[in-house]
Amino acid sequence: MPNPDPGLAQLELDLINAIGSSETAAAVEELRVAALGKSGSISGLLKGMGALSPDERREQGPMINGLRDRVSAALAARKAELEGAELDARLKAEHVDLTLPSRPRRAGSVHPTMQVMDEMIALFAEMGFAVAEGPDIEDDFHNFTALNFPPKHPAREMHDTFFLKPDPETGERKVLRTHTSPVQVRTMMTQKPPIRIIAPGRTFRKDSDATHTPMFHQVEGLVIDRDIHMGHLKWTLETFVARFFEVDDVDARFRPHHFPFTEPSAEMDIRCDRSGGELKLNQGDSWMEILGCGMVHPNVLRNCGIDPDEFQGFAFGMGVDRLAMLKYGIPDLRPMFEADTRWLAHYGFSAFAAPNPASGLS
Repeated sequence: MPNPDPGLAQLELDLINAIGSSETAAAVEELRVAALGKSGSISGLLKGMGALSPDERREQGPMINGLRDRVSAALAARKAELEGAELDARLKAEHVDLTLPSRPRRAGSVHPTMQVMDEMIALFAEMGFAVAEGPDIEDDFHNFTALNFPPKHPAREMHDTFFLKPDPETGERKVLRTHTSPVQVRTMMTQKPPIRIIAPGRTFRKDSDATHTPMFHQVEGLVIDRDIHMGHLKWTLETFVARFFEVDDVDARFRPHHFPFTEPSAEMDIRCDRSGGELKLNQGDSWMEILGCGMVHPNVLRNCGIDPDEFQGFAFGMGVDRLAMLKYGIPDLRPMFEADTRWLAHYGFSAFAAPNPASGLS
């Protein structure tokens, strides 16, 4: 058995003491490099064995290799000890208290279209309007004929209307309603005047671009009573628009137009300034059309069993999605119908903030 080398014993003692007094894993790594690295003290001894005689190599080799193994084991043990202590300290400092409640998660958002529809319903309800509903799939009479659309009217064409397959027995082709006006027809045929309703709901037309989609939403209104005139219509719409956009009043104009179901007919424009990407009402020199309206055509009243010599009325219709775009600065209509929760998280509304004219709509 080779005799211990005092120099190797001292080197081992110094290294073991240094390893034991190391306080971080990084310090242990520095000692490893200093002892066992390419230029380390133990590595130098191993490299120097090539210059020894065979007898010296037989004597020194086992001692240097043993020194290397013991120092390597001490380094590994100290490193594991320090890393374990560091991990324990991190776990203690960064622990998660599982007894605490989790962070609240966003349960969901109200879609801008539904928010605006609720706002409109709240405003018209305050003016005495009831909500009426009807089917999405309509027949020709309720969607066209009763509303004074002549047989060759363009709205009846395939490029404007979604027609369903003909009924195998009657040959009738029903349609996806192109407006919510059939709800007005059904109401007039089942309810005696006075009538004051709005008809919110989905409508369908073959149209698609930044401001039109094949499926969209409308709110139409109808008032039937004795002695109703255009002054009532103008007051109703001007009051609604001012309160919807939450301004004191609105600078509006009514341009003559043509709708088969009203006479006279008009389109309502509002004065606005849209420079800078923001809608500013009652400013600038621009006018923007926001809805169509008019006095109910006598033929529509007759088709619904109401005497036009005794009763008159007015009707109006507006796009819910377009009003949502104008009020809340939404540049494109199409993403409103895409299944993107990121868009809804950005534009959506809290389900707890129900529109109320008294406390505020939006």
